[in-house]
Amino acid sequence: MKQQGMILWLTGLSGAGKTTIAHGVAQKLQRRNYRLEVLDGDVVRTHLSQGLGFSKEDRDTNVRRIGFVAELLSRNGIIAIVAAISPYREVRDQLKQTTTNFVEVYVNAPLAVCEFRDVKGLYTKAQVGQVKHFTGISDPYEEPLNPEIICQTDKFTPQQCVNQVLHYLEQKRLIDFYKNLMQISS
Repeated sequence: MKQQGMILWLTGLSGAGKTTIAHGVAQKLQRRNYRLEVLDGDVVRTHLSQGLGFSKEDRDTNVRRIGFVAELLSRNGIIAIVAAISPYREVRDQLKQTTTNFVEVYVNAPLAVCEFRDVKGLYTKAQVGQVKHFTGISDPYEEPLNPEIICQTDKFTPQQCVNQVLHYLEQKRLIDFYKNLMQISS
C-alpha cells in the first residue's frame, strides 16, 4: 500500500492522555499495515535531547528537534505520531507552517484531572517547589488556537479519542483506514 507521510502532533498537559492516544492510533494503523513511528516526548528527551533543561529556550529546542525528525519521517512516507507537551504555541505554529500534512491534536484535560491522573507525583512535587519549570504549575501551557482536532479526555474514553483522530484523518484523506477495514473484512 502506498501511503503519504504526515505528522500527527499531540500536545497537552502532562497526564492529559497524549501517549495513550498516540499508541492507540498507532496500534490501529499498524493493524492496517501503515508504516509509522511514535515519537514520545519523554523518550526523545532522554536520547535526542539529552542534556537540555526545561527553560523556554531548551523546550523550544527540544520541540524543534522532534519536529525535524518527524518531518524527515513524513517526507519519506512515514506517519510520524508525536506525543509531546510542546507547551509554547509559537514553536508549534512554526512547525505547522513549515511542514506538510501537519495535524495538530490538542489533548485537552483540565489541570485537576491531570493532577489526579499523575502516578509519578510530579504535580505534587512541582507545587511544593521540588520540580522547577513544570508545565501547568510554574511554567505556562499555551493552548492551540486552531488545532485540527480537540480530544477532551475528561469527557471521552481513550478509545473514543482514538476513533475521533482516525475519523478526522479519513475525512481529510490522509488515510484510508475505514476503506481498508472494509477490504480486510471482505
